[in-house]
Amino acid sequence: MKISELGAFIDAQCIQNDYTDNDIQGVYTGDLLSDILGNADEGCIIVTIQAHRNTIAVASTKDCPAVIVCNDRPVPDDMITAAEQEHIAVFRTGKNQFEVSGMMYDRLGCGSKTDAGGAS
Repeated sequence: MKISELGAFIDAQCIQNDYTDNDIQGVYTGDLLSDILGNADEGCIIVTIQAHRNTIAVASTKDCPAVIVCNDRPVPDDMITAAEQEHIAVFRTGKNQFEVSGMMYDRLGCGSKTDAGGAS
């Protein structure tokens, strides 16, 4: 799945669309920026409710191409400006983090019927 397909897939508005349209490699969901900084894989997209420019700083440090802001949180202009400067896509959705994470988990093929434990 490409970043450009994300908005339609999760019913989100793209509010910063100056980005490179890469394939989505993974997702990290978190609201503590220090947790995201310490644990997110480089290149993943970030699902959060943290709508401020520091979220973009963390995304840039981890080379994350997109941030999804959940719960219809307002996104301030300085966050959009920072994302534009770093070429990071910003999406806003009314869905919560659990919903978005579950949708992405299924779409990226992480939830197979033969997970560890042998259940099928």
